Amino acid sequence: MTDKKATGVTPEQHKDDQQVESTAGVSEKKKPAGWIKPVIEFGSLISFFIAFRIGGIYAATATFMIVHPLSMLAAKKFLGHIAKVQWFTLVIVMVMGGLTLYLQDETFVKMKLTVINSLFAGILLFGLLTGRLFFKSLMESALEMPDEGWRLITRNYIIFLALMAGVNELIWRNFSTDIWVNFKTFGYMGALVVFTIAQAPFLAKYLPTED
Repeated sequence: MTDKKATGVTPEQHKDDQQVESTAGVSEKKKPAGWIKPVIEFGSLISFFIAFRIGGIYAATATFMIVHPLSMLAAKKFLGHIAKVQWFTLVIVMVMGGLTLYLQDETFVKMKLTVINSLFAGILLFGLLTGRLFFKSLMESALEMPDEGWRLITRNYIIFLALMAGVNELIWRNFSTDIWVNFKTFGYMGALVVFTIAQAPFLAKYLPTED
């Protein structure tokens, strides 16, 4: 046996080292792989698109209603939390999807994007007018930014959400289901990515340099 006194390590120090190593191992184990978050975020949408191509709009609706709560469970397991937005979206998905399947009317699933965007825009606008920054709360302190910056970003998101709600109405009412599904899967997400990137100059103005 190795004499701990000879190595210069006391039993207390040895115990502390073991605790640090154990904690580091747990942290490293919990750290998700880089591909997990996008898979969770876009898994439901991609599943919807694939199911539509295979079985049509009703099969796609049922698939989305199943995959969306599964993605929330995956977020809890791999990311450690479920975003507040996902809970809100889950309610709309179940209500509009349920009406679509029960009444066999695809109008409801097509309006889901309009309802979600309109409600979010309305809630953010109400908060902005009453001095409450709901978007800051939704971000769950992911960004440290003064309230002036949050108000500016909130205003931009209100405009974007209202605009996309209008675009969704325009497309599903005037074009085929196939075109609407392509818009929902690729067009809307593409617009969201471009819009988010476009916020960089605003964020740069208010965020600390290290962020």
